[in-house]
Amino acid sequence: MSNNSSNCSTKEVDDQMKYLELVIYIPIFIVGMVFNLAALLVYCLCLRKWTESTIYMTSLALMDLLLLLPLPFKMHAAYQMWPQEFQHACSFLENLYFVGTYGGIYMIMCIGVDRWLAICHPFKAKQLRSPKAALLTCVGVWVLTFTAIFPVTFNLRTKVNEHFHCFHRFSGNGWSPKVIICLQIFGFLGPALILVCCSVQIIWTLQESGQRSTKSQACVKIIYSGLCAFLVPFTPSHLAIFLQFLVHQEVIKDCISMKSISMFLQTAMCLSNITCCLDGLCYYFIADEVKNTKNNFRMSRLSQRRGNSSTSEV
Repeated sequence: MSNNSSNCSTKEVDDQMKYLELVIYIPIFIVGMVFNLAALLVYCLCLRKWTESTIYMTSLALMDLLLLLPLPFKMHAAYQMWPQEFQHACSFLENLYFVGTYGGIYMIMCIGVDRWLAICHPFKAKQLRSPKAALLTCVGVWVLTFTAIFPVTFNLRTKVNEHFHCFHRFSGNGWSPKVIICLQIFGFLGPALILVCCSVQIIWTLQESGQRSTKSQACVKIIYSGLCAFLVPFTPSHLAIFLQFLVHQEVIKDCISMKSISMFLQTAMCLSNITCCLDGLCYYFIADEVKNTKNNFRMSRLSQRRGNSSTSEV
């Protein structure tokens, strides 16, 4: 980096973020844990039949928990430097955090694609959609995220011989063009484009069909909640990552801009964890849809029995 860039200290920003992180992380950790543990209890204990939606949502809840578990260590690392012998433990926690983040992104995308297939291509859906296919897809996402992220994240740090800040100050390897381009394209832009396209087609199809049933309304709510859980947390954070990448590439050299970008990056990354809470909207609407489906099934069965009873009496 240039002399101007190297002389620009962001220590003041880091000190401010120590307190802001606590204000953001503590509520997210508590609310996120409650929502996701409650979702797992409902899906695993209360719903007897596993559908495609419940399988995807269970996997998403597990991804969210994987993201939430390192947060207490992340808060501790903001205040305390860790001994050098904890470097591998730090890399492992960072891996869990990034797997939970990007695994959650792909799970939300899979939910959107599953809905698109069911509504926009119902005949193909009968062949392609099944609980088994959903389970295999979820397993594939878990394998993909662990395989893609673990080797990269363990190389984000150079070996240190002194105390260090976990979750902070990655080496130049972490800001290389290859890593950032793959992160932006495969970690955010690609899934975002797929999710938005699927969501637009689903809403357009439902509007064209003129359906106003409870199930179609629940489906629209699931689509909007999925978009909200995806775009609201991850758009600012990935924009901030791109701007920080420009700083590391010395495209942005002004010290005031660098400090502003550092504040924006750290704040956006903190707020991106709110996805663990926003996913609770998806959990609620999925559970509500399953409940309505069960009620409709019971009503149809009751009507059928009444019809058979009337026929037998005649």
